[in-house]
Amino acid sequence: MLVSQRPEAILLLADGTIFRGRAIGAPGVTTGEICFNTGMTGYQEIFTDPSYTGQIMTLATPHVGNYGVNTDEGEGDRISIAGLVVKKFSEVWSRPGGTGSLDDLLKDQGIVGISDIDTRKLVRHIRDNGAQNALISSTEKDIDTLKKKLAAVPSMAGLELSSRVSTGAMYEIGDPKAAHRVALVDFGVKRNIERCLVERGCRVAVFPMNSPLEKMLAWKPDGFMLSNGPGDPGAMPTSVTLVRSIVESGIPVFGICLGHQLIAESLGMATEKMHHGHRGINHPIKDLTTGHDEVTSQNHGFVVRRADAEKNSAVEITHVHLNDGSVAGFRLKGRPVFCVQYHPEAGPGPYDSRYLFDRFVGNMSSAVRVERAQPLNA
Repeated sequence: MLVSQRPEAILLLADGTIFRGRAIGAPGVTTGEICFNTGMTGYQEIFTDPSYTGQIMTLATPHVGNYGVNTDEGEGDRISIAGLVVKKFSEVWSRPGGTGSLDDLLKDQGIVGISDIDTRKLVRHIRDNGAQNALISSTEKDIDTLKKKLAAVPSMAGLELSSRVSTGAMYEIGDPKAAHRVALVDFGVKRNIERCLVERGCRVAVFPMNSPLEKMLAWKPDGFMLSNGPGDPGAMPTSVTLVRSIVESGIPVFGICLGHQLIAESLGMATEKMHHGHRGINHPIKDLTTGHDEVTSQNHGFVVRRADAEKNSAVEITHVHLNDGSVAGFRLKGRPVFCVQYHPEAGPGPYDSRYLFDRFVGNMSSAVRVERAQPLNA
């Protein structure tokens, strides 16, 4: 059977660079900050990660769509990326356990994409020139019109996005009689974070990001998890205030990615936008507390300012990124509070950093159990 050629599509970058290829997914125009992920597998987990809200994803792996999708492998309720850029796109898929094609999923959820471009060239361009806004169009082809539309797109710096993806109502998962109770503040949580906690004997209550501390304390948690999420942590003063109160409660805290950044902001350490971010599943990290190295999954465009962390006497830097020396984790001295910039839940992998969940459970196990109806310092 002959397969008809897909329509032409255009990728336009804010610096004026243009790529021409073929349309994939839904027809239309989409905008966002363009980024790239170097992972060679796990595209469904990438696309459904709420942390990618507002970003056009470029995949470095050359073949995408081959193994379709599986409804059990989503990290969120729907696709979160703003658009998709690939080299070769397969409308035909094959895999035991697969539930459908990536092409159908993109179309069903209105995700605009482009294929048949030189993604190696594009990745090098982003790496050399930095993250920037971009636009994909498979309908409008006039470049001047597209440039005007792209110019109106706000920068990721200063953009609060977690409120778009945080749950609207609290929900609970795990065994009601579990040994530990974890209040998870949802800034854009990945499902695998929830799974990793449940697997370690935790009952988890997932709270909206704007939940009052009193409401979460009334649930009597043994620990707080501060989740990953999208956007600029420096544009979230209300969340920073909430996180400061959580840290001061004396209850064990574990922060991941955006949660890590918000803890830093709550302690007076600034975050800053990176040149092009860390996104992939092979980033090397050193755990300074053990001397061990680990291969990690990462997805972030902001980072804690290292100079601020080094001069903060209340903080110990525990993890560093071996490629650029950036802060990848720290703990608060004298309190059971720690956090990392990367993703220890890592769906589909690697699993090197899962020990961090065990460390969190250990902190809860050793914490003195007290009445948690209100903060300890109230």
